Amino acid sequence: MPSGTQTLAAVSVRRWGNALGFVACAGMLAFGHYLQYFKGIEPCPLCIIQRLLLASTGIAFLVAAIHHPASRWGAHVYGGVIALSSLTGAGVAIRHVWIQHTPEALRPACGPGLDFLLDTFGPLESLKRVLHGSGECGLVQWTFLGLSIPEWTLIAFVVFAVYAVYLSFRD
Repeated sequence: MPSGTQTLAAVSVRRWGNALGFVACAGMLAFGHYLQYFKGIEPCPLCIIQRLLLASTGIAFLVAAIHHPASRWGAHVYGGVIALSSLTGAGVAIRHVWIQHTPEALRPACGPGLDFLLDTFGPLESLKRVLHGSGECGLVQWTFLGLSIPEWTLIAFVVFAVYAVYLSFRD
């Protein structure tokens, strides 16, 4: 097979792979909204931040699928951006999982909602306060196969990061 055809095939695989990543992120966000609006599980501030990072990961996958750079360098840039967004989400999810596994007596007290924090303190100070966590972030309201929502989200973020890097090196 000529190398030009191989390159075209790799671009096509990367394009469909990035589209699949976008669909997976969109599916997770849709499931989160299902749990919120149909099952009555209200997201805590850390959940909302994870949703935003999941949306940014999905958007990066979508842009990579639409643009589908033919060069390896371009694919690496998209892979890096997606991995960075995913690993940031994984960091927030790790913090959330840690809070959930902290004994209830040692958890921080429940704090104000995210809207109040943003209105009162602005985005940077609010982010700092949210990442310190609150008691509401420690509640496990839903599990599947023994894992909570933040634990599943952590797994997904790590898988997305590895998958994006894999796609960027895909030949």
